[in-house]
Amino acid sequence: MDFDEDVPPELVQAETRPEEEPLVKVPITIVTGYLGAGKTTLLNYILTARHGKRIAVIMNEFGDSLDIEKSLTVSKGGEQVEEWLDVGNGCICCSVKDSGVNAIESLMERKGVFDYILLETTGLADPGNLAPLFWVDDGLGSTIYLDGIVTLVDAKNILRSLDDPSGKIESHEDHDGHGPLMTTAHVQISHADVIVINKSDLVEPVELENVKARIQAINGLAKIHITKQSVVPQLEGFLLDLHAYDQVEALDTAGKGHSHLDPTISTVSITVPLLDPGHLEQIDRWLRLLLWEGQVPGENIDPANAIEIHRLKSRLVFNNGDVKMVQGVREVFEIFDGEPASNQHDDELSPAGKLVLIGRGVQGTNFERSLLNAICNSI
Repeated sequence: MDFDEDVPPELVQAETRPEEEPLVKVPITIVTGYLGAGKTTLLNYILTARHGKRIAVIMNEFGDSLDIEKSLTVSKGGEQVEEWLDVGNGCICCSVKDSGVNAIESLMERKGVFDYILLETTGLADPGNLAPLFWVDDGLGSTIYLDGIVTLVDAKNILRSLDDPSGKIESHEDHDGHGPLMTTAHVQISHADVIVINKSDLVEPVELENVKARIQAINGLAKIHITKQSVVPQLEGFLLDLHAYDQVEALDTAGKGHSHLDPTISTVSITVPLLDPGHLEQIDRWLRLLLWEGQVPGENIDPANAIEIHRLKSRLVFNNGDVKMVQGVREVFEIFDGEPASNQHDDELSPAGKLVLIGRGVQGTNFERSLLNAICNSI
């Protein structure tokens, strides 16, 4: 074909691509607790109730009581297999050996997007190892996000579980066996955003109050609900729409248990003064030393009672009106923008911030003095 260089080229209409749809993220709630606490009963209710929500329930633990569990298998011929069961109320139940982000997203691609995902862990699972997988995946364009951790406890047996040496676990750092006993029950409670005390009808009111007080001594931030036979009055606020990692509510731990009730893990709260914007760098450095190195700058830490932070939440208020929120699980933490103080109602305004720590060995350490020194001086 001959082309005349003096003739301008014909304009060709470019193909118009449809605008990319915004990424819809599906919240995932981790449901944990000892075998027998009522996790499966609760999830079975969700899979059969007529609540009008499309919920994917991923079950990692298999018992002998429910037909829905018997119909699922984790592996065939030594190879990983995911099997799905449509339970007829808009929900899907599946078994999956790998509970990582990629595995769950691949399942979502095969079955479509749901309104919510509930991930049941094994009875011996440490939720502190699972939470960061879903929480810090934002930069990878993940289609899921962590909504919160719900821990079910058996009111009849939880106090025994907390003191049972057979339930001892090794922490993510080796403390050579020093310090009070730390069990799987401890870490499942310490990482929780919501704690459901189930089987309350099997204990006397006094015993139930003792259970509640011990739990609040360990975790003074979690919301606590009392249930019988895993029956919850509603899903929202109990298992769904927790928003535990994308917002920080009022960090009020007053009147929620006495730290001496549990010798292993407890909650401490410190006041953070009104800050200058330039102080953020010092606070970030202080947090890294605390969470990554187990150090509290300026304070002497007994090696036999080393500090191990399981959960951290903070609200930082600055003198220019800015507010920063901090969320942390084990060594992973994030500082993000909060609602500016100028946008809050007068009765919500506070000239001071707050930092709440849940962990091992936190009692008897002057975190407030260390943080104030870090703000005023370079670490």
